[in-house]
Amino acid sequence: MGTQKLPPIDPLTLEVVDLIGTVVARYHEEYEEAAAEHALTGAQARLLSLLSLEPLPMRRLAQRLKCEPSNVTGIVDRLEARGLAERRPDPGDRRVKLAATTEEGRRVARSLRESLRFAREPLAGLSRDERMSLRGLLLRMLDGSAGTGDPGSADG
Repeated sequence: MGTQKLPPIDPLTLEVVDLIGTVVARYHEEYEEAAAEHALTGAQARLLSLLSLEPLPMRRLAQRLKCEPSNVTGIVDRLEARGLAERRPDPGDRRVKLAATTEEGRRVARSLRESLRFAREPLAGLSRDERMSLRGLLLRMLDGSAGTGDPGSADG
């Protein structure tokens, strides 16, 4: 069984990959710092941010955080002990417990989002059309449809 040799990556693609990596690393670094200001771990802050959007079952939280459900249980336990989260029955299936933020949890999640200057400040320097274009490109990448063009093309 032979291994298929991949074509070399062009310099522009390598540069873009490096830039994306730098952006992600800086975002995570700032996110960890913002979490620490609230005496939270990065995982606790991410979970709290997810819950501030909507209550979620533990399994879905584990999928979104890409970790084991038992880890999510521990994180929710710690957030619950601080009064930032609570468990409640799912109205659609009372056998399922949803994790949800408390009012204080929503306040902390909002404060976390507002303190992430790294992403917000550079984006504010872009026009609305540029931000719309960037959003569209990122969504294409996430949908997996970005790889349909010519990998050697440097025109776009």
